[in-house]
Amino acid sequence: MKSKERSGRLMLVRTEDSWKEAGFGSFTPVQERVIPLLLDGRDVLVESPTGTGKTLAYAIPLIEKMSTEKKLPQAIILAPSKELSMQILDVVQSWGKPGGVRAASIIGGANPKRQLEKLKKQPHIIVGTPGRILELIKQKKIKTHEVRTLILDEADQLFLPEHTQSINDIIKSTLADQRQLALFSATLPKEIEEQGKALMKNAEVVRVERDTQAASNVKHQYMVCESREKIDLIRKIVRMDSMKKEKSLAFMREVRDVLTATEKLNYKNLEIAPLHSDLTKEERAASMRKFRKGDLPLMLATDVATRGLDITDVTYVIHMDLADDLDQYIHRSGRTGRAGAPGTVLSFVSPMEVKQIKRYARDLEADLEEVTIYRGEWETVKQ
Repeated sequence: MKSKERSGRLMLVRTEDSWKEAGFGSFTPVQERVIPLLLDGRDVLVESPTGTGKTLAYAIPLIEKMSTEKKLPQAIILAPSKELSMQILDVVQSWGKPGGVRAASIIGGANPKRQLEKLKKQPHIIVGTPGRILELIKQKKIKTHEVRTLILDEADQLFLPEHTQSINDIIKSTLADQRQLALFSATLPKEIEEQGKALMKNAEVVRVERDTQAASNVKHQYMVCESREKIDLIRKIVRMDSMKKEKSLAFMREVRDVLTATEKLNYKNLEIAPLHSDLTKEERAASMRKFRKGDLPLMLATDVATRGLDITDVTYVIHMDLADDLDQYIHRSGRTGRAGAPGTVLSFVSPMEVKQIKRYARDLEADLEEVTIYRGEWETVKQ
């Protein structure tokens, strides 16, 4: 299906009505650069910050290029988590359905019988986690000889040791001479770029800078506290009058810390939405639903559980455990201030970590202020 150029923007065919209905104007920078490359059949490696429209940057060309009369899958989208897979599926289904493009999710932990039922409906696009998809390819339940495009979303997570073999096996199951490969991530370390290039043909590397205009609407702050004070501090913050309308996403390093904090906050009559790998699929979905609807003011999560998740309207990101490195700080902080909306990033730091948070702010060229709570109100600490 051909797309045309018109008035400075690539004209779409199947997805044009959905684009207009969504009220979008021009493409975001990553969409502008990547959509033509994917439509042209090129292999791409894409680094673009969270919240810049990456999912549509690959979903649109996939939908535009689908041969809807074919009965076998023509594209596979791999993601590191169930939640991200479901979110991608939502986008692909809502944009693909008007043009007759079918999609299905194949994820670990889901009912295998129901997944086979989905495959009987002959999806054009399969979205899911590497382990289960590879399992079904090996069982010949998913046939890959018509697969023309493979998308790896959050590629830096997919190339972790536990996934690498599955990823390579899935790629090898497709026909090399007709395969298009695209890797997407908010951060693309050199080693991931090299691994990706080794699997690709003349890969085009696309790096989209952080939008400084959008980033300027995000405030970066820190509070100095000891480890034992963190849970009480988060409770005080959520209960502040000025925080009543805020939607806060807090990060901790370990699952056990999230479990402990959730238990202690519940004991103090503060119900929050936990998100970590020990929850069942249903518990995770319930947490996400309550938080998205605004029923719960705080989601407390581990990094792995939130990779790539599109949780809209987050106004506060709280690093209860300081990010281990700048990449992690960027990933977490990118949950707020999306598309130029205002947001606040707050880090709890020990006196020993002050230097580290100042270094992150310097590297990001972001203003940083120290804050404290005085009589139930925010107060800036004068340096």
